Amino acid sequence: MKKLNGTGVALVTPFKKNGTIDFNGLEKLVQYVLDNHVDYLVALGTTAETTTLKQEEKWDVIKCIQSANYKKLPLILGLGGNNTKDIVNKIDSIKNLSDFYAILSVSPYYNNPSQEGIYQHFKSIVNCTETNIILYNVPKRTGSNIIPDTVLRLAFDFDNIIGIKEASGNILQSYRILECKPKKFSVISGDDYMTLPIILSGGESVISVIAQGIPDKISHMISLAKRNDVKKAFSIFYNIMKIIDLIYEEGNPTGIKTFLSVIGICHPYVRLPLLVGTPSLRKRMLHSLNEINQ
Repeated sequence: MKKLNGTGVALVTPFKKNGTIDFNGLEKLVQYVLDNHVDYLVALGTTAETTTLKQEEKWDVIKCIQSANYKKLPLILGLGGNNTKDIVNKIDSIKNLSDFYAILSVSPYYNNPSQEGIYQHFKSIVNCTETNIILYNVPKRTGSNIIPDTVLRLAFDFDNIIGIKEASGNILQSYRILECKPKKFSVISGDDYMTLPIILSGGESVISVIAQGIPDKISHMISLAKRNDVKKAFSIFYNIMKIIDLIYEEGNPTGIKTFLSVIGICHPYVRLPLLVGTPSLRKRMLHSLNEINQ
């Protein structure tokens, strides 16, 4: 299969004020990013508040995204956790995995496995499916880091491990993977701040949070970077940097949902233990949005 290229979007799960899923808002969000030149969609990632969704709700979210996307863009399914056997069982229970380009699977969180434990965890997942797997490294959430040696070992040992969403915040770690990885393996930025350095050093794409708020700008920025038009790409980044600051100020997805509410895509509501964005955040987002659109 071809590598994932360009701009991927880590979709939120919109909620109504009463806490139920806002499927109209989700459809509107998918249509918005489709209309603004993104390249693929990620369902049920961290940004989707997956840990607060019941299993039935997860399937309803997937069906809604599939229907709104209508097979126009590749769809990535977030499916990870810290119970290896449970993940394997969930993969076995999914009947239509062929509908997904790949599974995005986060490194086990909280129980803090060794590097060998991380390797064996992903080996168990790979051995139960022929579906493509994208590793997800986000130490600030999981409490452990997948070091480059472990990433490269997995990349060379298993053909259907096709890439990593790198969100360690350590650009040198990305460079070390890029230097030695197999040709088929994709390094994908999982950090909106690190996207341009990763793309310009040989990475293929980004799985972005802010891209669902300003998809046209992020898609254009990535396109310029892929063409090695560095000055213009960074010009866009510096123009939107304040918005990126704001969407992470009160946490993710609180910030991006606040922004999506500001631009009229969906409500800002989240599920506990997250809290809805403050009026101050909303006001400053509106001000920054007016500035970047001048």
